[in-house]
Amino acid sequence: MEAGEIIRLLNEDYVKEIETTLIYVRNAFIMPRCDPSRVTEAIAIDEMRHMNWLAELIVKRGGKPGMEHNELDFGGDDLKGQLEKQKALETDAIERYKKHIEMIDDAEVVGVLKHILDEEKRHRKEFRIRLEKISP
Repeated sequence: MEAGEIIRLLNEDYVKEIETTLIYVRNAFIMPRCDPSRVTEAIAIDEMRHMNWLAELIVKRGGKPGMEHNELDFGGDDLKGQLEKQKALETDAIERYKKHIEMIDDAEVVGVLKHILDEEKRHRKEFRIRLEKISP
């Protein structure tokens, strides 16, 4: 795969990490001060770290990280809706990273994406656990 295509895929991941970070930071502030709020804030920090790793890979391959993002969907203003949205974002990220890992033939990039994928799986589990605690 050519560097330009790798950069395009990494920028797709980078922008999704921006969106996820913004959603989680906002939600952590408006959630009641509780376990889900603290977990959401901690995971937002993980997502920021993912952005840094992706930006480094993009620049190293001669690209520039894109900062444009789509309109944000926060999952509403209630805890259940927010956790459901956050779990869905993690599921989408897992599927996207799996796809990109299969497509990309750059060992360094694949190694970083696999590490991010493992963290996204853990994040989804954390949100699922919190959802189960509040859902009847």
